Amino acid sequence: MAGSRLELVFGGLPPEGRLLLIGASAESDMIHFDTARTQIVQRMFPDVQALKGQGFAPVSQAEGEFDAAVVFLPRARAEARARIAEAVAHLADGASLWIDGQKTDGVDAVLKELRGLAEVEEVHSRAHGKIFRVTLPKSDWIPEDWAARDHEPAPGFVTRPGVFSADAPDPASEALAAHLPEKLPSRIVDLGAGWGWLSAQILKHPGVSTLHLVEADSVALDCAKRNLTDPRAQFHWADALDFRLPEPVNGVVMNPPFHEGRIANPKLGAGFIRAAAKLLTGSGRLWMVANRHLPYEQTLRDVFGDVQELGGDSRFKILTATGAKRPGKPQPSPKGRRR
Repeated sequence: MAGSRLELVFGGLPPEGRLLLIGASAESDMIHFDTARTQIVQRMFPDVQALKGQGFAPVSQAEGEFDAAVVFLPRARAEARARIAEAVAHLADGASLWIDGQKTDGVDAVLKELRGLAEVEEVHSRAHGKIFRVTLPKSDWIPEDWAARDHEPAPGFVTRPGVFSADAPDPASEALAAHLPEKLPSRIVDLGAGWGWLSAQILKHPGVSTLHLVEADSVALDCAKRNLTDPRAQFHWADALDFRLPEPVNGVVMNPPFHEGRIANPKLGAGFIRAAAKLLTGSGRLWMVANRHLPYEQTLRDVFGDVQELGGDSRFKILTATGAKRPGKPQPSPKGRRR
């Protein structure tokens, strides 16, 4: 993984001066970096918490000037370019910029692209990826369109590079919105709210007095704050898997993720389901959408008394559940349960 490649470059003496790391995560090999001289740019709440536990103080945007930088490549090409542009903007002329990434995240394409713009040296390969150094020219060389810019995925909405479904509303969220009842409960949580499109649809329904948007990606949440100015909306930068409120709510709506990077991980969605059950009153209701092939029904039955499928198609299924179970308490037999 990335840690073994970092060891190839930084495994001896730690780098001199101030170092900027953009996209370092909880899984990155941070043993080579001095917490006092290293600034980490990270937007995901779980990674930020883990890095704080290692003594770092992550920020959402780079601040100041640095002697060297490491950019960890994400999946999205636009976000990869934006990370590189951000690093360059905070490096002095002649400074070293290291790029680290997996082949599956497009490191070879980035390497080829940067070779056409600057001097590339010290290309190291390990663990299905590469790390290489770019020496910055003494003039502007990064294309202007690499910098992070607002994008309009739908009328009245903005997104930024790397945000999930940045180019348009996610089809699964659209399917879920179409199956919500006309009147919704008064207190609702949108678990994994993204840039706020589904939340905006929820707020169109009568009955809603408070809507909590919970999102781990700080950039997506900032977009949601810009997209939703309704005073009923409350915003929470948090990990949905352990998010709690002082009082339970009577509705949860969610389109949970089921990937970590390019790796499918259905356990994420199962974790969202368990988190939703803990947020709801006993009579509260969950509405969720999932890809048709994902086996969430058993998890739903484990934590809810009544589980139903509302509809869907060959791609998606719309599920609803109520009667959140409380550990140690006997549960009444639900009526009208469907398979």
